[in-house]
Amino acid sequence: SAPAESAEADTASEAPLNIKIATESSYKPFSYTDADGKLIGYEIELVDALCAQMKAECEIISQDWDGLIPGLNAQKFDAIIAGMSITSERKEVVDFSEPYFHTGIILIGKKGDDISVADLNNQPIAAQRSTVSSQYLQDEHTEADIKLYDTQDNAYLDLTSGRVRAMMSDKVTGNDWLKTDAGKDYEVKGQEISTEEDAMGIAFRKGDPLVAKFNTALAELKDNGTYDQITGSYFGTSSTAAAQKAVATTDSVEAAPADA
Repeated sequence: SAPAESAEADTASEAPLNIKIATESSYKPFSYTDADGKLIGYEIELVDALCAQMKAECEIISQDWDGLIPGLNAQKFDAIIAGMSITSERKEVVDFSEPYFHTGIILIGKKGDDISVADLNNQPIAAQRSTVSSQYLQDEHTEADIKLYDTQDNAYLDLTSGRVRAMMSDKVTGNDWLKTDAGKDYEVKGQEISTEEDAMGIAFRKGDPLVAKFNTALAELKDNGTYDQITGSYFGTSSTAAAQKAVATTDSVEAAPADA
């Protein structure tokens, strides 16, 4: 019976991975829905390529931002890709893949308004809840009247309606919104703000071996040019600063000594 048992084990090991991946679908251009309600965007294409590289069967579902990490740890899904920055606080409860993108944050306000990052005292400023943008405001601008929202879209609505004076946003999503009709009367105030927690990664439950599988697949996509192709189609070219920084960070991690 030993050969038969061995064959069964080999067949089981070759069975495709079935992975459920959650995203938050109002974070254009990373992940959002088209007119038909279909999930599209940079992260959706990247996940599709990663799953194809792993020969995995993946299902991508949309979840509310606040429920992403609780849902992951409750085993409602296996991974999160949602423009989620790798922060020290999040690393206490989840594991992350190597970075696949880097970004910064910006302040958006109405054209002609003299508001600046240097002076937000008592000003109503919007940000999406539980993001690097909101954390930056809470850490660096406690004197501001911080308004937190469940989605970027709801924050934009209050900005355009005048309920808040400005909005702190991820650089990529904010600049994408400024190109729309809704954002045509608004602009970036001052310079991009870079934090130490601006790398985006895919989140997994603590100790999940999927981390290594996704890291291997991501490295392979970078080697075969697929990563550059997908990144370039959304952000101009594969040599954008964000793409370069993500690649450089990953390379440095891989080259580091085992006990680093």
